[in-house]
Amino acid sequence: MEPASEIFPLWVIALDYVSGVVMWTLIGRTAMGFFLSEDSSFFFMRFFVRATNPLLSFFAPVTPGFLLPALVPLYVAWFFYMLRFYLMPWLLGYTVMGMLSFPLESEIAGLIYRTLSPQ
Repeated sequence: MEPASEIFPLWVIALDYVSGVVMWTLIGRTAMGFFLSEDSSFFFMRFFVRATNPLLSFFAPVTPGFLLPALVPLYVAWFFYMLRFYLMPWLLGYTVMGMLSFPLESEIAGLIYRTLSPQ
């Protein structure tokens, strides 16, 4: 398996990593929101709320009012998923990228595979 840096240009990797981290942070906030309130003193929840509130405010005009407040971060994460899964390949000229073709998740999957595979 070739490293992502040999397959994609640097700007693609940087854009994917940033949008991937944003997407997973929003998903993390949604998951933690099922167990903790937004004003929780738990440091991970405070980080998720502080890091994602500006994005939620930015996407507020396109967020439907009928969504439960706990699901709004997941809705915004969907936009970043769509950017990564559909817009990025289209901009790069690919018709299909396939499973685990996201550079961020590909690198993480490779790391897990190398760590857990028998020597």
